[in-house]
Amino acid sequence: MSKKYQYFVDAAHGWIRVKREELQRLEIADKVSTYSYQMGEWVYLEEDGDAMLFDDAKKARGETYETVQKYSERSCVRDKERYKAA
Repeated sequence: MSKKYQYFVDAAHGWIRVKREELQRLEIADKVSTYSYQMGEWVYLEEDGDAMLFDDAKKARGETYETVQKYSERSCVRDKERYKAA
């Protein structure tokens, strides 16, 4: 069974929302760039680099997932704090 993640998209960019603990489990939390955002337990992985890092880590473990798109003209993700590894 595939896990589902929200994929926030606006007119210019997109981010996959993932729990910080999952990034730690996948051992990529320290590899995520400051182009991603964070709020509380959630990290919003930017689609070009960090989401691909996530995708590669999931595939390497044989894990599948799906994304559920949430579109807006200007995503609320842009108002969140830039990512920094805890």
